[in-house]
Amino acid sequence: MDKDIITTRTVPAVAMRGSVVFPHTDSFLSFGRAKSVAAVNSAFTDDRVLAIFNQKEPKIADPEAKDLYTIGTLAAITQMMSNEDDVHAMVRGLTRIKLEEVVSTEPYFVVKVSEVAEKDTETERVEALSREVSELFRRAVNLGKGVDVPTIMRILSNQADAVELADSISSLLDIKPQEKQKLLEMVSVETRLEKVLEYLNHEVNVLDLERLISMKTQRRFEDQMKKAMLREKKRTIEQELGEDDLEGLGDTETGELKKKIKAARMPKDVHEKAMKELQRLSQLPPHSPEGGYLRNYLDWLIDMPWSKYSKTTVSVKKASKILDEDHYALDKAKERILEYLSVMKLKQGFKDKKDNDLGYPTILCFVGPPGVGKTSIGKSIAKALNREFVRVSLGGIRDEAELRGHRRTYVGAMPGRIIQSIKNAGTKNPVFMLDEIDKLGVDYRGDPSSALLEILDPEQNKEFSDHYLEVPFDLSEVIFICTANILDTIPAPLRDRMEIIRFAGYIENEKYYIAKKYLWPKQLKVNGLDGQKIKISQDALVEIIKYHTREAGVRNLERTLATVCRKIAREVAEGKKAPTLVSKAKIQKYLGPRKFRSQIRGEKDEIGMSTGLAVTSTGGEILFIEVSLMPGKGKLTLTGQLGDVMKESAKAAFTWTKSHWRELGLREDFGKKVDVHIHVPEGATPKDGPSAGVAMGTTLVSALTRVPVKRDVGMTGEITLRGRVLEIGGVKEKVIAGHSAGLKTIILPEENRKDMEEVPENVKKDIKFIFADTLEDVLKVALVKWPLVVDKENGKRQIEPPAYIASV
Repeated sequence: MDKDIITTRTVPAVAMRGSVVFPHTDSFLSFGRAKSVAAVNSAFTDDRVLAIFNQKEPKIADPEAKDLYTIGTLAAITQMMSNEDDVHAMVRGLTRIKLEEVVSTEPYFVVKVSEVAEKDTETERVEALSREVSELFRRAVNLGKGVDVPTIMRILSNQADAVELADSISSLLDIKPQEKQKLLEMVSVETRLEKVLEYLNHEVNVLDLERLISMKTQRRFEDQMKKAMLREKKRTIEQELGEDDLEGLGDTETGELKKKIKAARMPKDVHEKAMKELQRLSQLPPHSPEGGYLRNYLDWLIDMPWSKYSKTTVSVKKASKILDEDHYALDKAKERILEYLSVMKLKQGFKDKKDNDLGYPTILCFVGPPGVGKTSIGKSIAKALNREFVRVSLGGIRDEAELRGHRRTYVGAMPGRIIQSIKNAGTKNPVFMLDEIDKLGVDYRGDPSSALLEILDPEQNKEFSDHYLEVPFDLSEVIFICTANILDTIPAPLRDRMEIIRFAGYIENEKYYIAKKYLWPKQLKVNGLDGQKIKISQDALVEIIKYHTREAGVRNLERTLATVCRKIAREVAEGKKAPTLVSKAKIQKYLGPRKFRSQIRGEKDEIGMSTGLAVTSTGGEILFIEVSLMPGKGKLTLTGQLGDVMKESAKAAFTWTKSHWRELGLREDFGKKVDVHIHVPEGATPKDGPSAGVAMGTTLVSALTRVPVKRDVGMTGEITLRGRVLEIGGVKEKVIAGHSAGLKTIILPEENRKDMEEVPENVKKDIKFIFADTLEDVLKVALVKWPLVVDKENGKRQIEPPAYIASV
C-alpha cells in the first residue's frame, strides 16, 4: 500500500452523515454542527481545501476519529454561503485520501492525510468497461434517470477518462451510503467500473419495468376512452332509430321467468304470489315503467334460497380442533360454544318441526371489547358446521326499513339487510352474525331493535315477513350470533332473547402467543414476505405489546405488525436485503419512539392519589383519583367528566370521612375549614359507575391525613355511608388491566371472591389479592401506614399534621 501514497498534507476535516463525496464531482453540502462550520470557515479563508470523511454511524452527533472511515476525499470549496446557524458550500472532489493522523479535534478536526493513487487506469479491460458503462448510463438517462444536464453532457461526450467516469457515475447511483463508501475505497479503477456496471444494470432493469408499467397503464386508459366513445355513439344511433331494449321480449321473457320460478321450488303461497305478479307483467305494455319494478321483484323471489341447504355435519371434535387452531385462549367461550354444538348434534339440527319438544336453537351473543375475536370465532363456527357465513353490521342503523326492507310503493325499494344477506349466502341455513348489536339507534323512522325481536325469536322468525317481498321466509334454521361491546345499551326484551357469552381481554402473555402464532405469519403473507422466512424476536414482540399498543384485544397489535412488515417490504422492494430476525432495536427504528409508558405514575408513593380500576367498552382500564385540599368552607368540587353515579360515590366517600373524624385524628369541624377538589384524569373522557367509591375514599383519607398511598396498589368497589365495600362487576377485565399496568396488589370486595375463578392463573401468580369488607380494610393495605396521629407505644406524633388535624 505504501507505493500508492503520493503526497501528505495537513488540512481541516469534516465528518459527513450519509453523504459520500467522490473525486472529480461537484456536490452541494450543508454543515450545521459547530465543528463542521468552523472547519469549513477555516478552510475557505485559507486555501479552500477541505478533507471530507463519512461517518460509520450517522446517529452519532459528536463523532471522534474512530467513528470515521479512513478513506475520504480531498475537496476544494468553490462557493460558500453562510447564515446564523449553518453553512452551505459547493465543493469539487479532487482526489482520494487516507486518514493518517488526527492533529487536533478542537475547535474542529485538523488531520494529516495522504493522497492515494489509482490502480489499473489504462488497460484494455478498463477501456472496454468504460464504453459499456457509458452506453448503459446513456440508456438509463433515456429511460428517465434523474441527472442534471451538464453532468450528462460531460459523461456522454467522452471527455471524461476512466477514473472520472467511474467516480462521476458512482456519485449518481441510487445505492446506500455504505455501498458508495465501498466504491470510494476501491483503488483499482477496473474493479470500481465492474461494480458500477453491476449497480447500473440493476437500475436500468428497474427503470425498464417502470416504463413498461407506465405504457400498459396508458394503453389501458386509451382503450377505455375508445370504448366509452363507441358506447356513446351507439346510444345516440339507437335513440335516433327509436329502438328500445324492452321491445321484442314479450312471451319469450314471460316463458323464461316461468321456468325460473318453477326451478326455484318455492313454497306454495310464494309460488302463487310469483305467478300472479308474472301474469301482471305479461299484460303490461312494453314501455311501462312498472315493468322494471315487477322484473326486479320477480328476480328477488327467484334468487332466494327457498329450498337450498348447506349439508350440516356436526362434529364436536372437529369443531374443537378448528376453534383451537383459529383462536388462542378464550377457553370459557370455546367451552360454551362446544356445548351449544353438542346440543345441536343431539337434536339433529332441529329439523323436526312437528315435535315442539325439540325446542329451538339458542341465540348466542358474544360480549367483549373490540379485537378479542368475537367476529372471527363466528366464522370458525360456520367452518366447523360446514355452513355459509354472512355478517351484517348493525352499528349506526336507525331505520327499521334497513332490516325489514322498503315497501314496493317507493321508488328504488329493495329488501332489508336480513333478506339480502340470506340471498348472498345462497342457502337457507347459514351462520348469520349480527355485529355491533349494542350500537343500534332509534329515531322517527322506527326502532330497529323492535324488528330484531321478531328476527331473533325462534317462535316468530319461522314466518319472517320482509316489507319488500311481502311473503313469509323461514329463518328458524339460521344460526344467529350477535356481538356487542357492552350490554347496557341493548334493550331488555332483546337481551332476554339471547344467551350472553363474555369475552374478556387478553393478557400480555396471551397477546404474545397470538402475535407469534397467528398475526406475524399472516402479515408476512399479506405483505408479500412469506417467502423471506423473517422471524421476530421475543423482545421485539414484548416491546410492541407493552409500549406501542394498549388495548384489550389484538386489533391494534395486528395493525402495528402490519406496519413493521410494510417497512421491511419497502426495504426489499428497494433492493435491500431483508432481515432474518426483527429485533427490538429494529422495532424502534420502524415504529419510532414508544407511544405508551407504564400506567403507574411516579416513582414513589404519593399523598392524595390512588389507582382505581374500571371497565369500558374497550375492556378494562386503570384510572387515577387525585385529591387536592385548600382552605375554604367545606366545598366539594368534582371534575373529570364524572357521571351522576360516580359523583354520588364521591359524596358518599366524603361523608364517610367526615363521620370518622375522630378515628382519623382530624378536628371535628375540619369539614367547615377545608375545600376538597376530586379530579379523575383524563378530563376529556366521560366516566361513570359506582366502583370508584373505594378509590375515592382512600384518596380522601390520604390527602387529609398526609399519609401516602402505595403506588403499586389498585382497588375497586362500591362504598356505602357506613363504609361497607359492595360487590362490583367486570372483575376479570379490571384485574387484567391492573396486571398490564404493573400493579402488585389489587383490593376487591369480599363478595367478588367467587369471580376469581375467571382470572387467568398466570395473573393470579403475579398479583396479591386482598378482599375487603369495609373501607378500613382497604386503608390498612392501600396506605403506607395506618393514619393514626399518635403512636400508641411511645406517645409520639407519627406525622406533622396540617392545621385542620386535631392537636394532641
